[in-house]
Amino acid sequence: MLELIIAVILSSVPIMLAATGELVVERSGVLNLGVEGMMLMGAVIASITVITTGSLFLAVIFGALSGLLTSIVFGFFALVLATNQVATGLALTIFGTGLSGLIGAEYVGKAIQRLEALNIPILSNIPYLGPILFSHNILVYFSFIMAFIVGWFLLKTRPGLVLRAVGNNHDSAHALGYSVVFIRFCSVMFGGFMAGLGGAFLPLVLTPHWAEGMTAGKGWIALALVVFASWRPLRIPIGALLFSGITVMQLVGQARGWAMPSQFLSMLPYLATIAVLVIISRNKEFSIINAPASLGKLFIAGK
Repeated sequence: MLELIIAVILSSVPIMLAATGELVVERSGVLNLGVEGMMLMGAVIASITVITTGSLFLAVIFGALSGLLTSIVFGFFALVLATNQVATGLALTIFGTGLSGLIGAEYVGKAIQRLEALNIPILSNIPYLGPILFSHNILVYFSFIMAFIVGWFLLKTRPGLVLRAVGNNHDSAHALGYSVVFIRFCSVMFGGFMAGLGGAFLPLVLTPHWAEGMTAGKGWIALALVVFASWRPLRIPIGALLFSGITVMQLVGQARGWAMPSQFLSMLPYLATIAVLVIISRNKEFSIINAPASLGKLFIAGK
């Protein structure tokens, strides 16, 4: 049971990181459906970096930066050229999927050194709670801390208030003198950084090798998690743990030979995602109470 709980926590981290970044992006009024592509870029660059240099630190940094650089492509088209955000985000996912497969082709299956856990003195020795709460690598702690930092930033700081104002009514924010495109571009870059970091977590912690398409839909689950959390950062960790619990459950079911098709077990995380979205969409008040009013709407200064 202890190993199962730890597996759930580790599995939740890449989803949590990507969803936290996407939440900031959507709070600014931008809908970026390219999370999957940015995560794949983070995963492949982190894999190549640690294989070629042997440095886990550089792998984490370069993985995050690759997601950030990929998000700049989206920001340029969607914000500067004012293209359709949905189409541009989907194109970014296709672009990231193809490019990561291309540059990572010769590194497929090569073993990768894992990030080591940081055992907090004394606390990590507490029976049961120690391994669960105080014996993880730095990215696990970072993912939970960032959810709280983002919550504090959005709700308690002036820049966070400005960002939310841009997401709720970009015309009014522009009239008050705020640069809507600049604020949204910074938000998109932060979302790309977090998605790249989430992607880097996969080969550096969960599966120590690079495999094409290794995110396996986690970017789409992160998008659904933002809606599930009703755009509130502190709900992101709870939702991530729930979704990862379902993912781990299907792996356990396959390992234990449950009397049901393995294909159905593999579908469970995505069926749960669809079910959550359907339930939320039927409750209109819940689904729009915190949704940014200008989400997905194009902004062109002077028009």
